[in-house]
This record gives sequence, C-alpha cells and structure tokens, in this order.
Amino acid sequence: MLSEEQIRLIFGLKLKQTRNDKGLSLFGLAKLTGLSKSYLNEIEKGKKYPKPDKIVSLAKALEIPYDELVSMKLSGPMAPVSDIIMSGILKEIPLELFGIEENQLLDIISSAPEKVTSFVSTLFEIARHYHIDRDQFYLTALRSYQEQHFNYFEEIEKEVAACARKYQIDLSSRISSAELEEILTEEFGYQIDNNTPLENDYPEQIRSAFIPKIKKLIIAPSVTEAQRVFILAKELGYAHMEITERPHTFTWIKFDHFDEVLNNFKASYFAGALTLPEKQMVQEIQEVLSSSEFTGEQLLETLLKFTYSAETFFQRLTNILPHHFGLKDMFFLRFGMENSKSSPIITKEFHLSKNHQPQANHQHEHYCNRWVSTELLNHPERFPSVNGVRAGIQLSEYPNGQNYLILSASNDDPFQSGNSRSVCIGIEINPKQKRKIKFIDRVSERRKVGVTCERCPVHDCDVRASEPVILQKEAINAELEERVRKLIRGEDV
Repeated sequence: MLSEEQIRLIFGLKLKQTRNDKGLSLFGLAKLTGLSKSYLNEIEKGKKYPKPDKIVSLAKALEIPYDELVSMKLSGPMAPVSDIIMSGILKEIPLELFGIEENQLLDIISSAPEKVTSFVSTLFEIARHYHIDRDQFYLTALRSYQEQHFNYFEEIEKEVAACARKYQIDLSSRISSAELEEILTEEFGYQIDNNTPLENDYPEQIRSAFIPKIKKLIIAPSVTEAQRVFILAKELGYAHMEITERPHTFTWIKFDHFDEVLNNFKASYFAGALTLPEKQMVQEIQEVLSSSEFTGEQLLETLLKFTYSAETFFQRLTNILPHHFGLKDMFFLRFGMENSKSSPIITKEFHLSKNHQPQANHQHEHYCNRWVSTELLNHPERFPSVNGVRAGIQLSEYPNGQNYLILSASNDDPFQSGNSRSVCIGIEINPKQKRKIKFIDRVSERRKVGVTCERCPVHDCDVRASEPVILQKEAINAELEERVRKLIRGEDV
C-alpha cells in the first residue's frame, strides 16, 4: 500500500506532466481553475493533495478524465519515476543529511526523466555487480556525511562535556569501566551482566547485547578492559543523548533504518570523545606536531597514554587533526588479515577533502606490502610493542609525486580470535600541511610505494605479490591508441 506522501508525490508529478503536455504555465492553470498559483505549486511539489472537487476542476481544465488524473501511473518517459517512488528506494537514501528534500530530487528527475532514470538504473546495476547491500549503502552515506563535516561534530563534543560535568567524570585521568557501570546503574537504572558468556550461543563478534525492555546490558566476560570501557561509554552516550532507535548488539548484525546507522555513529563518537577527551588530545597532539623528531616508539607511547585500542585512538585523531590543526587532506584506513598466509584487506576507510590513495579495491588486487600498515600485519616482530599494540611511522612516496605521512598501529582483532588488524591515518604532505609538522623532514622510514601490485611501476620490489598486469595492459592499450591516432592523422600511411 502506498503512503500518503507517495500518493502526493505521484499526483504532483502527474499534474505537472499533464500541465506541461498541454502547454500551460502555473499561472495559466490557475486562471482556468480558479485555484491560486501558490496552491498549485504546493500540489506539484507533493506537499498537498487536493480535495475531490478541486481534482474535478483540474481534470476539466486539463481536458482529461478524472480517473486518469488520479491514477498512480505516470506515462511516457516519466513512467520509471513513479516506479522509483513506489519502490520506496528514496526512503532508503538519507537525503536530509545533505540538505536535500525528496521533492527536490524528484524535480531533478522529472526535468530530464530519460537521462536521470537511466543514470539511476546504471547505479543499481553497478551496486548489484559489486554486491552492495543496504547496510553497505547506509554506511557509504554515513561516510559521506562524516567527510562533509571533516568528521568533527561540535554538538556531540558539547554533549560529552555536559555529561562529564553532570556526573563529575574526571576527564584528566583514564576512565575505568567500574566508573561507567556505576553511572549507568545509579543514574539510568541499568542492569549490567558481566557473567553471561555470549560466545557460547552467539558468534564471537557479539561482544554485548542490550535488552531495552528491562534495561539490561550483557557484556561478554572475555572482553578486555579497553573494549568494556568503550561499550559502556557508548551505552552512556545512548542514555545521555536519549537515543532509542539504535542497534542492540555490539558489533551490529544489521541495520533496519538509516537512523540506526546515524545513531550508532553518534554513540560511538560520544564514546571516543569521552575516553579520549578533546582538551587533552589537543594538548598532546600540539606537542607531537611541534617536536623535532617523532618515532614509532613515541607514537606507541602517545597512544597508550589514552587507550589500548589502536582504532579508538586513530578514529579520534580524525576528529581532532582537521578541526584543531587544519590538517584536512588526510585519510583513515583499517586493514584486516585472517592469518599469516593471507593478504591484508581494507575493511574500513574514509577520505577527507578528496579521495586519496590508497582506496579499497574490490577486484581482488594485492595491496602494496611496502605500506607500514600492511607491514605491521605481515611482520609484526619488526615494530615496538606493548601489551600486543604495535606502532610505526612512514613517509610514503607514490610514483605520481604525492607523499603521505603515515601513522599506523596494530593489535589483535578484538572480534575474531587469531586475526590481526591495523589502522592508519595518512596526512598528505603538501606545502600547507608540511609547515604544520615540524618533524616531517626527519622521518627515518621513507619508502617508495604503490597502490596495488597489479598497478605498481616500482621495479625490483622484493615484496611484490603479483606482476603489474593491469599496468602492463594499460600501457599496451595506450600504445595501440597512439598508433590508431597516427593512422587516422595519416602519419603511418
């Protein structure tokens, strides 16, 4: 059954299409029907649905049967537009995040329906080809939202400060799970169950589950203190910000609505900001950037001042560095590796300002083994380590002349025993950003890197996992194109 909104949208488009087919302006239709121009405009935008007597007037003025005007099918090139509306796909797109109203998008579609619907169909085909499901679509939309705001959300930072003040949380010292448990039980009426072994009945990646009816939070006994703190801090975020539409497990299984994705992000951001406070992080990073030297050992020491979770620390860097230090040309990547015999894969990414290299590749190509992020997984013994956390720094030099300062760390995958993962941020070394990093010219680890082995021009690479077959194919095609151009210009005749 169609919703009232869908009916309004389709009727509005139907009215606009018929009016245009008859060569009438809004002004002209208003004169014929006695209805105001502004009212007709509201109808065409899908904001209002006219009463039956007004539909009779419209049908008479447009010289079409009443039943044809109220039909939920559009004709001609507009036909696919009604299918798009009735499919509900527009409800899957979080347009409001980007300041777009549904009727604005429909205006664009209806202005050139054949081209736009072909474009939309192409996107759907690409999505099917690459097996992009709804959750992946939601997460991509969220990532775009983060990138649009340079991953800094002042309103959540303020919520964290208010929460700390309200419950007298000392942000100058590391927060314990016991302190967070006390706030949740005393202030929000939670039951905390730390004894039920979730892993006995559920997949290993389910580390916690929340039962809203009785406000019971079950946390697997096997989680580390760092994981427990993050889970409880995230739960405090939900409670303090009064968020109810949310996933009820950590990690999540699936999202039913985009609001769940967005609220999950807000609570995670809250947890990161609570456990790695803004003021302390800014002070620490200021010292790092003004240092004349910064090594992997120093990176590890800095990380461990705040947390034992490499990902939490690096995610927080992506909030702080662009907003407070103007380092906006950067990216974040997370790599996973199942065992020592497998190849690292990118499991999470986002890019600020533009798309940087590397990016996730879905063509089963081999990522460069010269990156410090992949080396941390392939050869962890080469890096300084404390409590299973390792860290390294590298200046990556790409064949196209772009250079990136890479800060990276790794630890065991907290959700899959026996697996490892690493995270990194890459800061593009352009003139503007280079001036802000005092130690940049003294980074000892400098390596020429590629993106994937299949596309890499670096010669004599001792860690190459594949021949540069794509690069070779592109070179052959480029040579053929040049020969054809010469032939057409008559140079080879």
